[in-house]
Amino acid sequence: MDDTAKAAPMIHPTAIVEPGAKIGPGVKVGPYCIVGANVELGAGAELISHVVLAGHTTLGARVRVHPFAVLGQPPQDMKYKGEPTRLVVGEDTIVREHATMHPGTATGRSVTEVGSKCLIMVGAHVAHDCKVGNNVVMVNGATLGGHVEVGDFAILGGITAVHQFVRIGKYAMIGGMTGVEGDVIPYGLVMGDRARLQGLNIVGLKRRGFGREQIHDLRTAYRLLFAQEGTLAERLDDVTELYAKVAPVMDIVAFIRGANNRPICLPKADTVA
Repeated sequence: MDDTAKAAPMIHPTAIVEPGAKIGPGVKVGPYCIVGANVELGAGAELISHVVLAGHTTLGARVRVHPFAVLGQPPQDMKYKGEPTRLVVGEDTIVREHATMHPGTATGRSVTEVGSKCLIMVGAHVAHDCKVGNNVVMVNGATLGGHVEVGDFAILGGITAVHQFVRIGKYAMIGGMTGVEGDVIPYGLVMGDRARLQGLNIVGLKRRGFGREQIHDLRTAYRLLFAQEGTLAERLDDVTELYAKVAPVMDIVAFIRGANNRPICLPKADTVA
């Protein structure tokens, strides 16, 4: 058994932990932290100092929260009337200084979820009802509007702003200072004052171990999907027929066909080659 599972919590005398909070074994609560009555801290979680945890907030095992982060305060939604909605953060996620996360709303999902092994950098914000996957990186100042979905291994560059209800597919890369108004396909690379699809996140794919053949298939399918001939529905059918057995390509097809509240982020007509 891990020693953390047996260790007593360490709570600094200047910290305030309200009655009712659930503090797991091996938890460290540093100086001047405030932990609300409905907060739950998993084994080995650490609040370094000056952290505020409010509302119905759950941090998984070994989550590490840096100074002046505020998690679980009421969502910035005028329809919110104090309902006991939740914020859940997965194990081994790191939350850096001044980051903020809000719980869900009763008119939304009622829960905001951030996955495991994420890195939420300085000043990043996760709004109400968002669903963030595992191994996601949000660079300094990256901001998610309400109801945003972010797939596993996506990277959001610094000062990125994502419109509410947008979906960002897995392994996508968002360039810094980008305003994202439309859905971003899995493995896609977008950037610009108003985001346009620039191609595929080739560097990220190579880093994550995607093979040469998979990347070749993705490139070819990308050109077919965003060509000018025919309608998008026709091109989706063509790509499905050609690449039905290529899982990454079918991830993109399924993502586009599952579009809901926002349009798909598209490339400029003269950039698909």
